[in-house]
Amino acid sequence: MFDGDEIVLGPLPKGIVRAGEGQHRRVWNVLGHTYWARAVSESSFAFETLDPPGTGVPPHVHPTQDEHIHVLDGVFTLYLDGEWEKAGPGDTVLMPRGLPHAYYNRSEADSRALFWVSPTGKLAHLFDQLHDLTDPAEVVRQSALHDVEFLPPGSVPGA
Repeated sequence: MFDGDEIVLGPLPKGIVRAGEGQHRRVWNVLGHTYWARAVSESSFAFETLDPPGTGVPPHVHPTQDEHIHVLDGVFTLYLDGEWEKAGPGDTVLMPRGLPHAYYNRSEADSRALFWVSPTGKLAHLFDQLHDLTDPAEVVRQSALHDVEFLPPGSVPGA
């Protein structure tokens, strides 16, 4: 659980979120990934990620949110609705709501990206629940409570 105050969604406030910091003081550790809240409002949620080699997020679906990834550094191997692709620095990945997707850093170097979802839904609150968890089964359980549906293990070849 995150020890800070609960995020209250509302209009996007003005201001600057400094490098290395997170809006609402939110920096999450989720199964080896570091996520910084960059912009959180009721209409959209943006977060920066640092994904070390060998990390990833298995195939899942956001039934109520569109998701985007803008790759800043490194290369991501992506599963997008039945196809495997790669995205590198400067590429933007578009994942409409309901599209099964996954991402992995299968390279030898860290990857960084800016992710955002619209609308925010329960995702920012989910990250508070996932912070510092070490049990993948609990991550999947918490995700299901926050409108993120993981596909069954083994259902996507290569995942």
